Amino acid sequence: MPYLALSIDLGTLDAERVEAACFAGGALSVTLSDSRDDAILEPALGTQPLWPSTRLQALYPEATDVALLKLVLATTLEIEPAAIRSATVADRIWEREWLRDFKAMRFGARLWVCPHHDQVSEPGARVVSLDPGLAFGTGTHPSTALCLEWLDRELPEGTQVLDFGCGSGILALAAARLGAAHVVAYDIDPQALLATRQNAEANGLTAQISVCATAAELPARTGIILANILAGTLEGLAMPFARQLAPGGRLLLAGILAEQVDAVTGAYVPWFDIRLAGERQQWVALEGIRNDNVHGLS
Repeated sequence: MPYLALSIDLGTLDAERVEAACFAGGALSVTLSDSRDDAILEPALGTQPLWPSTRLQALYPEATDVALLKLVLATTLEIEPAAIRSATVADRIWEREWLRDFKAMRFGARLWVCPHHDQVSEPGARVVSLDPGLAFGTGTHPSTALCLEWLDRELPEGTQVLDFGCGSGILALAAARLGAAHVVAYDIDPQALLATRQNAEANGLTAQISVCATAAELPARTGIILANILAGTLEGLAMPFARQLAPGGRLLLAGILAEQVDAVTGAYVPWFDIRLAGERQQWVALEGIRNDNVHGLS
């Protein structure tokens, strides 16, 4: 059965107000999406921010009087009727429809991230099965891609790994698939922890990945720390990370814009030998090796 679809670019409009108006007018469903390509990388704790350019789409029965509906919505929201676009759309399984654009992606020589509807037949491939979901991190963002490429290139098998700020768990999953002995995935967001657990189970990696929500649960020592969480937070974690790693331990920092490299590097050089690990578009990843300087860590 076809449906009538109305879409509105929210701009400064309040999303909840627009959603309520659509449902009051008989909407069967309302979805929000990014009308550009803006990642939400570091939301404040307890918030659910929208994209800078958010589009709302509402579905109605095909027989709905579109002209009247537009007029009512425009009057309620105090916008021009021309700002509300309409189209007739075919009946589909909408919650799965958007996944069709996601295909298997290769990172480095062996590592692949593959949605569940696709498959990888490459000999020797290390495949992480992962659908886009509520927690950030599917490999499509340049910062995540840099981390995945580094893991494929640098991760020794049998290593103990900490994924600090795990999001969807993609880096933890990749590390486990590439041969890490054990991975601890840490995040303060309950949705991220749920996503990581579910993704680990879907990949058969629950024995290799532990999920934790408090710093008290973190291991006293680990061989590699992965932190893809943005510069401002990373700067304050230099000393805790130095304590977490034994001398010679390795660190990968990502979520850093090019203009933030000097500040992040400056925070880490007292305890780490820092160098560039990779860059893509305006994003940079840094790698570090823990040196023998124990000053201030006792």
